[in-house]
Amino acid sequence: MFAAIGIVILIVMVFGGFAFTGGALGPVMHAVPHEMLIIGGAALGAIVTGNSMHELKALGGGLMKAFKGPKHTKQDHIDAIILVTRLMKLLKTEGPVALEPHVQEPQSSAIFGEFPRLLANQPLVDVIADTLTLIVVSSGTLEIHAVEEVMDNALKTHFHELHEPQHALQGLADALPALGIVAAVLGVVKTMGSIDEPPSVLGGMIGSALVGTFLGVLLAYGIVAPLAGRLKQVIEQDEMIFHAVKQVVIASLHGWPQPLVVESARSGLGHAFRPGLSELLDAMRGK
Repeated sequence: MFAAIGIVILIVMVFGGFAFTGGALGPVMHAVPHEMLIIGGAALGAIVTGNSMHELKALGGGLMKAFKGPKHTKQDHIDAIILVTRLMKLLKTEGPVALEPHVQEPQSSAIFGEFPRLLANQPLVDVIADTLTLIVVSSGTLEIHAVEEVMDNALKTHFHELHEPQHALQGLADALPALGIVAAVLGVVKTMGSIDEPPSVLGGMIGSALVGTFLGVLLAYGIVAPLAGRLKQVIEQDEMIFHAVKQVVIASLHGWPQPLVVESARSGLGHAFRPGLSELLDAMRGK
């Protein structure tokens, strides 16, 4: 939402400011399609060259994510803490045999079924189910630090994949000024081929060439780089729910009292998604 508003403000202020100070928008608008064909085509070719189909699809999803914002709501974070706390409590009170059907088939689990939004989040469900399955099949013989290391490795791999679109966008932002120069140089070459034209014509051709440099810089630092930065923010906010899940699992394995387990997970959340401790405890009691 704000990303789209920001782009609109950028375009209005740049082109509006140019026109307000006496600049003629006509020649610029005339040159934009031709220069964008070169710059956009070169950028598209570079992206296709440097990525597989999987990464290209992820890049499209990343752009949508930058505009839509974080996937997880405050309620999702509350539900994740409650869900994993219940599963760990079941493990402690009734043992691995009682927990096994819930983590082997989460889609059929009554506990998971209480949280349909979380159940639809397959990566999150996989982290929860895989970790607890490991604990179940190990019959309590796993050391806590080993469980934590396994979870850290799984989260690291998942987060690395999530950040690939952001890296691709940032790489594109770094390349766009140079691609703008490519378009400008081609415009100058075209101008030199018409050196016998009158100054008024040459001036227009040189101006069109310079639009290429202008567009490359504007797209890089005004649109693509900010989108890459926004995508990084969104991804990091979406990572918090995974850290909360991990903290509940590890703190529970350490045998901490439930309020302390909950607080250890809650305190790691960002302020935008962090519930109050009383609010979270009330939610766990079903109030």
